[in-house]
Amino acid sequence: VFAERRSRLRRRVLKGGLISFNNGYSSFECAVRNQSDNGALLSLAETFALPSVFWLLVSENRQRKATVRWRTLNLVGVELV
Repeated sequence: VFAERRSRLRRRVLKGGLISFNNGYSSFECAVRNQSDNGALLSLAETFALPSVFWLLVSENRQRKATVRWRTLNLVGVELV
């Protein structure tokens, strides 16, 4: 069993999100599976083309800078700045 390393608990959500990078010329749609003030779990079709830093727009919030902390084939854990 892994110890919880997050500084804040995340709440389960299912929201649409938009990942933007390359000065806005590239984007991916994603699903936000859980979220806190400083992090989120994103679900995508594939993660290999995703850069390590990008902008994330979640449906009702403002755009925030996101840094990848870990990734699998279709999930990404990010820290939000």
